[in-house]
Amino acid sequence: MAPDDPLGFPKNYLSTQVAAVVVAAGSGTRFGGSRPKTLELLAGKPVVVWALEAFARHPQVLEIVLVVPAKKEELFRATVQLDFPLKIVPGGLYRIQSVARGFKATDPNSKICLIHDGARPLVTVNEIDEVIQMVEAKGAAILAAPALDTLKSVAHDGSIIKTVDRRGVWRAQTPQGFTREILEKALTLGLEDPEMATDEAILVERLVGAKVFVVPGSERNIKITTPQDLALAESLAQSFSPAGQRPPGGQIVKPSGCGLKVGEGWDFHRFNSERPLWLGGIFIPDYPGLDGHSDADVLAHALIDALLGAAGLGDIGEKFPDTEEAFRGAKGATLLAKTSLMVQEAGYKLVNADLTLIGEKPRLTKYRAAMVKALAKALKVQPGLINVKATTTEKMGFTGRGEGLAASALVLLKSVSKA
Repeated sequence: MAPDDPLGFPKNYLSTQVAAVVVAAGSGTRFGGSRPKTLELLAGKPVVVWALEAFARHPQVLEIVLVVPAKKEELFRATVQLDFPLKIVPGGLYRIQSVARGFKATDPNSKICLIHDGARPLVTVNEIDEVIQMVEAKGAAILAAPALDTLKSVAHDGSIIKTVDRRGVWRAQTPQGFTREILEKALTLGLEDPEMATDEAILVERLVGAKVFVVPGSERNIKITTPQDLALAESLAQSFSPAGQRPPGGQIVKPSGCGLKVGEGWDFHRFNSERPLWLGGIFIPDYPGLDGHSDADVLAHALIDALLGAAGLGDIGEKFPDTEEAFRGAKGATLLAKTSLMVQEAGYKLVNADLTLIGEKPRLTKYRAAMVKALAKALKVQPGLINVKATTTEKMGFTGRGEGLAASALVLLKSVSKA
């Protein structure tokens, strides 16, 4: 029996399938203006698009649902341009109702659901990734920032009652992430009294036996409520890296040079008849597998090395060492998706990739299209950017003798960082 669909994308190509619900259904009365505040322009594009693009960049986020004010769906469809599948649904009167409608529109196969305020445009891919990792480990997590100012409890007449100890006090941000089962229970609870549900975490906190864990966020991840907030965000956006990659000095990493980078990668593995054969992100039946710590997918591994090389990020042995138990049996497509995120964080995007399989067998004719689809899906790019071909060594060398397979990859990246 094949371990996964033999001609499709591996079912477990990533550890967990994630759905993102971006909520932009508020009335925005404090902001004012003639249109929803999330459609106001921030550095040339709508506020909500900044957030949507961050989620679209993460390889585990396979769908995004945007919740908008009722009867404003067409306005958002006409205004929001995103190179990623996007569902737009109308929200409700209360936040919890909007979240519930967005959640209902997600794929029931998603294991984790992230809830994010559409008015928080400057969230980074790194922050999203850290929330996902915490949810995978603990079941429920939120991005939050520790309280830095002295806190006062104030009476209705404006007088101070007491100073509140700020130690252990955090200010909730988004995204807030939960396993599908936990969020479903929390939303059921919240819909019973929608006025009291100011965020999803407060509902999960009330579930018996449930804990919500904090992931440290950034002061930059502000929520735009007033025109003054938008002005502040405009200033922050000038030095903003969507990937959130910062070296110890705190400066944004920007690629140098002409903006185009070429990378080359190679991989070699001998056959092992006791293992399944994975090539280009798919299972190939009726052939011996390749020996290695992971799935030994030579095409995916060569592509990973080429991507890392072009972005100046080292090599596959450094990023996914065979001494780490976590990578034992790891699918090539899984590692490729993680590599894609690293490349994006470094400020690059793929222009094209050309891969060559070297060996006498298997013949690629009937598998090539599925390989291209699988690799493109892991990289979150259009299949037209990937080319897969094969050659032999005319019976020469270890591949010619049928002892194993080799692969090469050549990629071109371009800088997408702002100058």
